[in-house]
Amino acid sequence: MVRSEQALALLATAFLLFIMPPGSQQGQHEKRLLNNLLGPYNVLERPVANESEPLEVKFGLTLQQIIDVEWNDYNLKWNESEYGGVKDLRITPNKLWKPDVLMYNSADEGFDGTFQTNVVVKHNGSCLYVPPGIFKSTCKIDITWFPFDDQHCDMKFGSWTYDGNQLDLVLNSEKGGDLSDFITNGEWYLIGMPGKKNTIVYQCCPEPYVDVTFTIKIRRRTLYYFFNLIVPCVLISSMALLGFTLPPDSGEKLTLGVTILLSLTVFLNLVAEKIPTTSDAVPLIGTYFNCIMFMVASSVVLTVVVLNYHHRTADIHEMPQWIKTVFLQWLPWMLGMSRPGKKITRKTILMNSRMKELELKERSSKSLLANVLDIDDDFRNVSTGGNNASMTTSLGGTFMRHPTTIEEAAVPSSGTQRDLQNILRELQFITNRMKKADEEAEVISDWKFAAMVVDRFCLIIFTMFTIIATVAVLLSAPHIIVQ
Repeated sequence: MVRSEQALALLATAFLLFIMPPGSQQGQHEKRLLNNLLGPYNVLERPVANESEPLEVKFGLTLQQIIDVEWNDYNLKWNESEYGGVKDLRITPNKLWKPDVLMYNSADEGFDGTFQTNVVVKHNGSCLYVPPGIFKSTCKIDITWFPFDDQHCDMKFGSWTYDGNQLDLVLNSEKGGDLSDFITNGEWYLIGMPGKKNTIVYQCCPEPYVDVTFTIKIRRRTLYYFFNLIVPCVLISSMALLGFTLPPDSGEKLTLGVTILLSLTVFLNLVAEKIPTTSDAVPLIGTYFNCIMFMVASSVVLTVVVLNYHHRTADIHEMPQWIKTVFLQWLPWMLGMSRPGKKITRKTILMNSRMKELELKERSSKSLLANVLDIDDDFRNVSTGGNNASMTTSLGGTFMRHPTTIEEAAVPSSGTQRDLQNILRELQFITNRMKKADEEAEVISDWKFAAMVVDRFCLIIFTMFTIIATVAVLLSAPHIIVQ
């Protein structure tokens, strides 16, 4: 095994020796050119023929981790015919002068995130320096319209020590950065990257300083957020609306509302992790979720009110007059609701109000059982009234009194009178019980109908609120769906 490994190592060495050239020979013309150029060259010297003139540096940016810096070095010119037709050279940047162009608003730990590559020097003195790098800049994020937002991030490049009189930065292209090699991102859509040249005088120095600022304009793709945040929130809120259609006797009306509220709270915690943490502005989707949360919480509170109304009895609660007027008459008429055997129209509402006014002035009996309660007094008058006594007879549902004499009407005996009085007491008791039971049943029915009216009213109001809030959020956004 050891011998086989040694044999493989010898074969690999022989192969490498075979493919490597026997010696590296540099071109005589290029060697002589480098000696002539770099011999007297000083990397600290600004390469200009006239020191009073600024050195023009063309600056560009390709959105693929590449910057493009180009300038003309006065000391690096030669006649290509004298050096065997050598047109250009690749020289390491530490051997040449290069502009100290840095990104002012860099957030990188090393401040300069570029990789040092060779400088391409041409025979006319033109120097091209294209260092790749990953740039991290400080940008202010505006989340007012999140997730329908556009972000603008500035990348400010300029010389750190040379002022505008010594080094003049010029945009390589008036269109800004080169986007031909940009790779499409799944979260952001690139709108553009315009560039602008600025001349600023800082407080530290009286000389003007030139910088080139590229603004990266990006737009968030909203398809992911629309189907993973907004649509589930609308579905949860619609489930809260279904709670108003559930009968109160089912026993799950309040449970459904509380469950939806808890599920929405858990969902909002997941949404909060995706929203950028800043207090500069409230995001649009945060405002929408807060409105939906308020609606669901209000539905739970009103569900408690509905259950309270539904389970009220006449022994404990007495229905106020304003509840009768609002929840039993006008609101059902506005919502188009009706009760079995009772039509609710504007005409019946006005007639009921007039009848109540008449009942306050004059109370008349409406049934036979109610009239029986007055017979006891009539019999007392018969037994004590003498010749001028009067008797009561029924005619057309009402009692008429007419004078009688002893000869015309027989006066009941004392035993018969006591039996009649006992019967009347029993009838009066039964009548009162039946009347009270009817009144209690009517009051319970009124409370249940009032609860039903509140349910219907909340269903309509919260449905309109959810639709209006959703449409308002979508219409106020700068854009809805960006794929």
